[in-house]
Amino acid sequence: MPDSSAFWISQADLQRLFDCLRAAGFQTVAPQVRDGAVVYDRLDEAAGLPHGLVDEQDGGYYRLTHHPDAGPFEHVAGPHSLKNFLFPPRETIQQWRRQEGSWQQLADAESPQPLAVIGPRACDLAALAIQDRVFLEGDYVDPFYLARRKQLFVVAVNCRRAAATCFCHSMNCGPEVTAGYDLLLTPVGERFVVEIGSEAGATVVAELSDGQPTCAESDLAAAREVSRELASAMAARPTTPVRPAAEVSPQALSAASTPPHTDPPHRSLDTKNIRDLLLNNLEHDRWQDVAERCLACGNCTMVCPTCFCSSVTEVADLSGDNVVRERQWASCFTAEHGQMHGGNARPTTASRYRQWLTHKLAGWIDQFGTSGCTGCGRCITWCPVGIDLTEEVAAIREAST
Repeated sequence: MPDSSAFWISQADLQRLFDCLRAAGFQTVAPQVRDGAVVYDRLDEAAGLPHGLVDEQDGGYYRLTHHPDAGPFEHVAGPHSLKNFLFPPRETIQQWRRQEGSWQQLADAESPQPLAVIGPRACDLAALAIQDRVFLEGDYVDPFYLARRKQLFVVAVNCRRAAATCFCHSMNCGPEVTAGYDLLLTPVGERFVVEIGSEAGATVVAELSDGQPTCAESDLAAAREVSRELASAMAARPTTPVRPAAEVSPQALSAASTPPHTDPPHRSLDTKNIRDLLLNNLEHDRWQDVAERCLACGNCTMVCPTCFCSSVTEVADLSGDNVVRERQWASCFTAEHGQMHGGNARPTTASRYRQWLTHKLAGWIDQFGTSGCTGCGRCITWCPVGIDLTEEVAAIREAST
C-alpha cells in the first residue's frame, strides 16, 4: 500500500477501530490482563486494553507494574501468541456416531468466524510466517490451520520498548514490523500512526480514516524510527554472561523467582554457524548441566509461537456411540513423545532438552530453511527455573572455540 494511505489516530480512536472491525464481521481479540499477565482473548471495548501497565520480565520472572503514563501497548510478548488461535491447544478434527450398527462420520464444523487480532509484534509475525511454512507449504496442507488462516486479520503494533528476555534483533525478526500485517499501529507520543498493509486493511479502515490527519513523509520516517532506535539500543546492551555450571546448580534455582533489582543484561543470540555448532556438540557436557535444572515441564514448548508438535486421541462418550477425534498440543519434553516400539529414543531430560534446542535452532534450518526461533524470549520468561537458551548456546560456543 502507498505511504500516503497512512494516517494518525488518538488513543480515544481505538474504540472506533474495534467498531470498524466488528462491523466488517470480525470477532476482535486483543491484549488484556488476566491472572497477573497480559493475554489475548475476546475483547470488544478498547477500555479493556492494559492501559497504564508495563511488564517486567527476566528468566523465570514476570510481573506487571503500574505506570500512569503508559499507553495500552507498552507491554511486550506475553504467554499467548497467534499460535493459540490458528493452531489451538485442543481441537476436534473428526466426529463419528454409531447408527444402526455402523459408524457414520458427522459433517465437519462450520467455517471459523473471521478473527481480528490486535497487538501482535514483529516477533509474532515472524513466527506466523514460520508456521505458515509448516502447515501450508509442501505436499501436506493442514486444512484446519488453513481455514483459520484465511479468516485472520492482523492489527500489528510496533514495539517501542523491550523486555530483558527479548532478543528478536539478533534473529532479524524485529523489533520493527515490516510485513505480514493488514494494519500497523506505531505509538508516537500519545497518538498512533496507522499504516495499511493489505486491501482488506484499507477496506476496514475506510471509515476510521475519514477526517483523520494524514501522515507526511516526515511523520512516517519518525514513526519508523521508533523501533529502529529500540533495535539499536538492544544491540548496544551487554549480552547475558555465560555462568559456569556451578553457578546454575539446583541449589541456586530459587534466584529465578527473585525480582530483578537492576536492569538485567539484555539477551542476544550469536547465530553464526549455529546449525553446525549444535549438531557437532551433541555430547557436550552442557546438556547434562542444563538437565540438572530443567523440570521437563514443557512450558517452553507451550508458550513458543512456533512449536507445532501435536498428538491425536479418540474420546468416546459413556454410551460408546459417539466418538470425537481430538488434536492437542504435545511436547518433546514428555516421555511419551520419544516412545517408539521397543523403547524410548529420549529417555533422559538431557536428551529431551537437546532435542528441543537442536530442532529449534538447527533441524528447522534443514526442514524449512530458517531457524524456528524468533527471539521473543517467552521460553526464558516462562521457564520456572529461568533456563536461558541464549546462555546455553553461548556456553557451548565458548567451550568449542
